[in-house]
Amino acid sequence: MSKKKIVFSGVQPTGNLHLGNYLGALKNFVSLQSKMQCIYCVVDLHAITTFQKPDELKKNVLETVASFLAAGLNPEKSIIFNQSAVPGHAELSWILNCVSRVGWLNRMTQFKDKAGSDKEKASVGLYIYPNLMAADILLYKATHVPVGADQKQHLELSRDIAQKFNNDFNCRDFFPLPEPLIQKNISRVMSLRDGTKKMSKSEESDYSRINLQDSADEIMKKIKKAKSDSEQIPDSLKSLENKPEALNLINIYSEISKVNLEKVLNEMSGKEYSFLKTKLAEILVSEITPIGKEIKKLLQDRSHLEAILKKGKRKASIIAEENLKNIREKVGLI
Repeated sequence: MSKKKIVFSGVQPTGNLHLGNYLGALKNFVSLQSKMQCIYCVVDLHAITTFQKPDELKKNVLETVASFLAAGLNPEKSIIFNQSAVPGHAELSWILNCVSRVGWLNRMTQFKDKAGSDKEKASVGLYIYPNLMAADILLYKATHVPVGADQKQHLELSRDIAQKFNNDFNCRDFFPLPEPLIQKNISRVMSLRDGTKKMSKSEESDYSRINLQDSADEIMKKIKKAKSDSEQIPDSLKSLENKPEALNLINIYSEISKVNLEKVLNEMSGKEYSFLKTKLAEILVSEITPIGKEIKKLLQDRSHLEAILKKGKRKASIIAEENLKNIREKVGLI
């Protein structure tokens, strides 16, 4: 088994990435590209597990690539491509569908959350989505996968599938068991309107999130209107346990300013939340608006973004096809 460290991660092209995507994924992607071989994929096949308008999907793929680049990903250091451009993802997904077990998929909590109360109307794709995620990772024999708490269960499934494949086909260590890369001290970025829900594009109110393309005025307004607390900022985290919106603002400030939570509370305790909001808005404007401007600039040159995807596809396809050749041989496919 290769000792080389390979990182794989995918981002769904939902359009207009937000602060949660930036702090939870993109910043980490950028730092990893100087340490390991990194493969970053816009997972358009995952996106269609729920219906997407075709023109919107194409637009969202390019917008996601623009966000990657604006945040600091370098296509000379990292492989950047869209999932559907490399057919090996779909082929290996089918092979792994035949390795994975129904009981394993039945335990996946995210399907239950996304399918809601009427599971019979959910697409088969949504149900077997974790097997495609396993194929994404194993196609490149990735050793490390940056994940948040909501994807950790899927990564564990990928490890189970890799182990079962290795056992079934008597090829010990053929697939590495991918390790999670969980960022230390990074809290989930929650909605600005409801601190118990993750920041998401699907939430109806645009005031629930900071989009990467928001203007300085929009950021200032959203932070000003964000839910907080009527009491003064406390001096301990314990006092914030039942105040999720207030804790969320402090967490965001801590992560953007790179100051740990204890120091933030020392600095802010006894002050009104309006003081925190002013400081938070200023630091967000400073960090986010240059990214938003760069995204808009990149989107004006569609051919440049398509060229990056094409180049990434070529690089990814070389790795994928070499691995698939060996996989087909192991399975007995001619």
